[in-house]
Amino acid sequence: MEFFVQQSVLDADVKIVFAKITGIDNRENEEWFGFRKKKIEELYQKYKDLNVKEDRILEGYNLLHDHTGVKRRKNVPASENLIKLLIKRADVAFINTAVDIYNLISIESKLALGAHDIDKTDGNVTLRFTNGDENFIPLGKEGAQPINEHEYSYIDDANDVLCRLEIRQVLKTLVTEDSKNVWYIVQGNEFTSQEYLIETAKRIIDLTTKYCGGIGEVILPKVIE
Repeated sequence: MEFFVQQSVLDADVKIVFAKITGIDNRENEEWFGFRKKKIEELYQKYKDLNVKEDRILEGYNLLHDHTGVKRRKNVPASENLIKLLIKRADVAFINTAVDIYNLISIESKLALGAHDIDKTDGNVTLRFTNGDENFIPLGKEGAQPINEHEYSYIDDANDVLCRLEIRQVLKTLVTEDSKNVWYIVQGNEFTSQEYLIETAKRIIDLTTKYCGGIGEVILPKVIE
């Protein structure tokens, strides 16, 4: 598996790093539950009075949407949505350990993160602008949904959209308790440095391998036209 990014996407101020972890055990982990309780309390205290509109990193994703013609109202960036839910509920919904880890790191870093099952991904992954003919079946939908042209998305060699913008992931590559090999999106914007993305990718690897095992690596995508 290789990772690619279209130069025009980078020109739009999307910053991207990938990570990959193989050989994980994603069953529930009591040690992780102890850590997550303290981390959620810490993050809630950090963000409970946050005005998301005044945060540069969070606003940076909305600016990306503006630059690429995506409407703000229906397209709340993933990390902003997670922080809003944390503020509202003082908690984060648990799905499985690997997903829980990257959700908390997304809140902590404010970066848009995503996890996908390697064994359900067809070939390579390319971050590029859509043509409008891609296959897109988002989570929560039973059939294919229309995809607009010129939306930066993560697409595999089967022409399946695996993540639309940094917002909607899909059923195809959903990470479950049975997942053994996972690749991660670590996406930033004009207000995040490449170093910060790499640091966050390493954080995902460190926490995941600590609580789920496995071997991880940070991957810089190849740039294509």
